[in-house]
Amino acid sequence: MKTLTDQQRLFLVDTIQLYEAWHSATLQVRSHRYGMKWLKSGNGEYLVRLSDAKGNGKSLGPRSAETEETYDKFTAGKARAEARLKATTARLTDQAQLNKALRLGRIPVMAAKILRELDLSAARDDFRIVGTHALYAYESMAAVHFMQELLASGDIDLLNDPRKNLRVVSSRLDGDGLLGLLRRVDKSFEAMTENSDRAINDHGFMVDLIIPQQAIHCNEPIRLAPADLTAAEVPNLQWLANAPAVVEVAIAANGLPVRMKVPDPRAFLIHKSWLSNQVDRDPLKKQRDLHQAEILFEAIKNYLPQYELQQEHLKYLPKKVINAWFDEISKSTHE
Repeated sequence: MKTLTDQQRLFLVDTIQLYEAWHSATLQVRSHRYGMKWLKSGNGEYLVRLSDAKGNGKSLGPRSAETEETYDKFTAGKARAEARLKATTARLTDQAQLNKALRLGRIPVMAAKILRELDLSAARDDFRIVGTHALYAYESMAAVHFMQELLASGDIDLLNDPRKNLRVVSSRLDGDGLLGLLRRVDKSFEAMTENSDRAINDHGFMVDLIIPQQAIHCNEPIRLAPADLTAAEVPNLQWLANAPAVVEVAIAANGLPVRMKVPDPRAFLIHKSWLSNQVDRDPLKKQRDLHQAEILFEAIKNYLPQYELQQEHLKYLPKKVINAWFDEISKSTHE
């Protein structure tokens, strides 16, 4: 584990601030995306606010001084938003080059593009990153770089909590589901098999849609759209779903920032430690789980004192799992 230099820390802070400005400007532009126009109807004209690319929209009333003012304000607002986005994009592009020069870039570009598209959607808070990619958020929080071999991964795990209203989540994804969002990033993404929980693109990058294991009476497949991925149920994943969420900005390999929503690092740490002790876990994965837990423990202990490792802060985890972890830490401390 390597701590960031003062210059790297400064660039990271600057990038986070720039990203917030760029994100706000991008959403402003998207809010003007379909525009307004005057439509003739009968003997008059009506102002219509378009809601999709097909020309559907809502009438705002007949042409009048009031609707003309509404149209002028909308047009002016659109121009301001586009100018602001152009300026913040240019600044962010320049900052990305500086970040690359200082070797701040970490997250694989494809994963970063997916997370950025998710962040720009209305469903930005409906998913958590829970696999190996979550470590990029934790190292950014601690202002350190973990060993690269602990971070390498050809897939990203997105956790959805099915206790939320699925219709609402689906509408936030424009009714296209997670697969539709992925195809906005790369048109080659497709489900690996029928009813698969995994999408893959032409370059072999994979995205898994996972959920906590459901009650036995819940036997309906979980999809966010009719032709979407079918979420895979993973035992004990409710620990990460119930944990407080942390939002952090990390840097992609191309130098651009990425917003990441991940579970509390203490929950990730104990979950990984627990996985490393499961007898039915793949031995290769068990060793990797253990090393990831160890490095995150060191990061929390040395760089994230606000995340106290006290049992009263971990009540969303099963008591026996918490006790087992503290017993293990106590033994290793006295050896």
